[in-house]
Amino acid sequence: MCYRFIENAQLKINYQNTVIKSIHSIDTGYFKLDGGAMFGVVPKSIWNKLNPADENNMCSWALRCLLICTNDGKNILVDTGIGNKQDEKFKSHFYLHGSGDLIQSIKALGLEAEDITDVILTHLHFDHCGGAVRKNEDNELIPTFPNAIYWSTQTHWNWASNPNEREKNSFLKENFQPLQDHDKLKFIIESSDRVDFMEGISIHFCSGHTQSLMAIEMDCNGQNYLFTADLFPSSYHVPIAYVMAYDIFPMLSLLEKKKMLNYAIEKNSIMIFEHDPNHIACNFKKNEQGRIVVNEYFNL
Repeated sequence: MCYRFIENAQLKINYQNTVIKSIHSIDTGYFKLDGGAMFGVVPKSIWNKLNPADENNMCSWALRCLLICTNDGKNILVDTGIGNKQDEKFKSHFYLHGSGDLIQSIKALGLEAEDITDVILTHLHFDHCGGAVRKNEDNELIPTFPNAIYWSTQTHWNWASNPNEREKNSFLKENFQPLQDHDKLKFIIESSDRVDFMEGISIHFCSGHTQSLMAIEMDCNGQNYLFTADLFPSSYHVPIAYVMAYDIFPMLSLLEKKKMLNYAIEKNSIMIFEHDPNHIACNFKKNEQGRIVVNEYFNL
């Protein structure tokens, strides 16, 4: 039987008699982004009621990662937040706040950086992979998790390494090139739209937000869980038209959102959100009009 509960502002899902032993949300703090950019064509008069902006039109968003622990000793981290190696000018653009810290949040679970065996990077935008690399005492860029294999795809790696004008400020090579330089990088093969990473963990490939983003699916004893990164950055983005202005192919995002929501209904999924400032997760239902909406929140 699977069961879930909220403990110390973390979603913790424990599995009995499965490959996956537990899942933990990892708090790495908060940052701010322009509300209009985050909600795209949705008018401010609507979205400002969901996540109110400050005087600069900036809204707070979580930098939430995921840790998956297996019964055979794997500790799989999904995304790494912004990290702390960037200079103060960079940090000032994004108003980093909150007490969350990637390494300290992992230590609070009784683990060290050396205990992480795998890091799945859903995509290489700086707010998802910045913590993958740190500076050592000699100011050299090295992998934060020395014993881990870091996972991307060849398609997305090439996309990030040769960025288009729209995304080039989001792909900072110091966040990911050292992984390859230190021989810590492996690629997941995109043989279909959905592939198995290991027993209990599958990956869906989505290309509306950026090319070959990886959305993570976890299935256990009849309960399905989804961590979709920036396909659904928050519960506020569940309505189909709520697509970020950052997305490179917004019409494709619409189609991918519809597909994922229908999949979530079919599988009775719980979706865990990477950027939602107020809610860790939710499940879904169809309303009287047949639209898929939030059913129940699992709050901080």
